[in-house]
Amino acid sequence: MNGDVIIGTRDSSLAMWQAEWVTGALKRANPDLSFSIRGIKTKGDNILDVALAKIGDKGLFTKELELALLKGEIHMAVHSMKDLPTKLPAGLTIGAVCEREYPGDVLISKNGEKLDELKKGARIGTSSLRRRAQLLYYRPDFQIVDLRGNLTTRLRKLRETDLDAIVLAYAGIKRLGYENLITQLIPFSICLPAIGQGSIGVEIRADDTVTKKLVAGIDHEQSKLAIMAERAFLRRLEGGCQVPIGALGRVENNMLFLEGVVADLHGKKAIRHSISGPVQKARELGSSLAEILLDMGADKILTQTRQEFGCYGS
Repeated sequence: MNGDVIIGTRDSSLAMWQAEWVTGALKRANPDLSFSIRGIKTKGDNILDVALAKIGDKGLFTKELELALLKGEIHMAVHSMKDLPTKLPAGLTIGAVCEREYPGDVLISKNGEKLDELKKGARIGTSSLRRRAQLLYYRPDFQIVDLRGNLTTRLRKLRETDLDAIVLAYAGIKRLGYENLITQLIPFSICLPAIGQGSIGVEIRADDTVTKKLVAGIDHEQSKLAIMAERAFLRRLEGGCQVPIGALGRVENNMLFLEGVVADLHGKKAIRHSISGPVQKARELGSSLAEILLDMGADKILTQTRQEFGCYGS
């Protein structure tokens, strides 16, 4: 490979951290190569005054990066796996799924209260319909407030507004060094994570064999299999990161365990089930779990959500 290996990323602090992590890992394995990072603003970064679900677009945080990739302006694009739509543009593929950080959500409250300790009617900030639906199912008295912006912006809004708490992904909090602010790791029994949450994904051109070989060294097989099952689950449900769908896959002794949920936005109903099987059937397990939830009534919840928010994510 001649010249710099150009790594594309969103230009937020967390996205830059992820790109720098990938760059460092690739440099250690390929000390003879030079790398550079190119920050690119995406539609999701530019529209901050509208709830994500109401933008109603696929690939809010990936499209501009994918366009640069297809044009040959960058060699790879680094994403949070949870931002990647389940259907990629023609000519692109996932070259690596990096080892997953703890995939759960965390509560950061203003006065140190855990979920059970928050006052009745507590105001919780989140931009995620998935979190909204599951939190309201657990505590219907909560008032969920839409909260956009990068991590530092959200933390500032918690301090400066009448929010009682915010909910964020553990991975981002840890990567940017804010672990000391965490009030509670929210149990998976209350809130299943977004598909792919906690993992960094590297997207490449499908015909770029050189870059494919380059990034293969940071691919983590167990994380990839677990997330492959989650993405198959999501794809069958025809949901995106802005709909109330959560899932968590884990691999143990060559077996894959997958749990999924589809929850009503108003906290009235949550349809949840789990499935397991050999890791070689990761995609089939994801699709099968989706079918089970659809048979249990998940389709009604998803239809209602799309009608309410007009979101038709992938």
